[in-house]
Amino acid sequence: MNIPIYAHRGASAYELENTMGAFRRALKLGANGIELDVQCSKDGQLIVFHDNNIKRLTGVNRFVQDCTLAELQSYRLGRRFSRIFSKKRIPLLRDVIKWAIVEKISLNIELKESLMTNYDALIQLLKIIELPKNSHFSSFHEQLLVIVKKYRPDIETALIITKKFDWGKLDSLPHVDAIHAHKKYYKRSYLKACEYAGKSMRFYGVTGKESFITQPHPVVVGWITDYPDIVRKR
Repeated sequence: MNIPIYAHRGASAYELENTMGAFRRALKLGANGIELDVQCSKDGQLIVFHDNNIKRLTGVNRFVQDCTLAELQSYRLGRRFSRIFSKKRIPLLRDVIKWAIVEKISLNIELKESLMTNYDALIQLLKIIELPKNSHFSSFHEQLLVIVKKYRPDIETALIITKKFDWGKLDSLPHVDAIHAHKKYYKRSYLKACEYAGKSMRFYGVTGKESFITQPHPVVVGWITDYPDIVRKR
């Protein structure tokens, strides 16, 4: 298979999401890249965590942007009954990037909502960041992608679309290089729309059972999955 496989929050079907354990497992399972989520702490530090509220994985009902980095890294990560013994902690983005460069595995870095109130943290990152080959930034928030393109036009950007997305405006998005969409959008009309606009596509929610995996449309440049090993076998 020539289409790169991105492990969603790492190999999240097998390890706790967005942890170094999940990223290392993804590498062992044959993933070409890691999809991860980036939030911003109260003191402007970029961390790898999906939810804006940390309760689901820490048991503490607080928002990321209301916590300092020291506070965030003091919380044990895990499911409700397992985290009491857990040694897992929230990773720093810079540490994950260093690891990915050494391992030569690309990153799909999703910029989350807490960055919408702290553009400076993103701008400072963009001024110094070096990423592994074939890495890119993605987001539901167009403004964050505009910032990426302004400061780093050399880095690929991807817009994660929702059902409200106007496919007719693809030509008017110079700050977007690719579209990321749930696999339910793997339809001829959407594929053609991206082809005409010169945009590539990656699909998430892929499990390895989909028939389109074996003969993907030319605009497809990535699968995003919890099961990189199963998708690899197709």
